[in-house]
Amino acid sequence: MAALVYFKKESEESGCIRYSFGADPAEMDRRLSLNTATRSSEPADGEVDHLFLKASRKINSLYEGRGSWPERGMSAS
Repeated sequence: MAALVYFKKESEESGCIRYSFGADPAEMDRRLSLNTATRSSEPADGEVDHLFLKASRKINSLYEGRGSWPERGMSAS
């Protein structure tokens, strides 16, 4: 069984980027905030679960490879 998470950049301010994410691209109803200096993230709803961790790790992985924060993406495992 595959685990999927989709994410999309919602806003970017000095030091902080906000992404929406979810298991379906049509229902990305959760949000996370990412500190661009420390590259740490927090879920807006406080729920640190598998979807949040997959989204956060994929966003950081794409940044590591590209040198820029992704506009959108997905992770499958």
